[in-house]
Amino acid sequence: MTVYTTTEARRRLVALLKEAARDGSVRIKGSDGREFELVPVERGRSPLDVQDAGLDLTADEIVAAIREGRERG
Repeated sequence: MTVYTTTEARRRLVALLKEAARDGSVRIKGSDGREFELVPVERGRSPLDVQDAGLDLTADEIVAAIREGRERG
């Protein structure tokens, strides 16, 4: 893995972001010798992002089923 200085990182920020996205991470070394790792954040999925159940129900039918379940419970 390539280690960049803070000066290089400032000059080439967009390129480093692309490199981190492609390779998983990029290291940046500060003037005091400490190293930092630039890592892309994984995008979380929405809890509403669910696979289709293939039931061919309309929105009205789904709402009616939910209401019925609430009345029972």
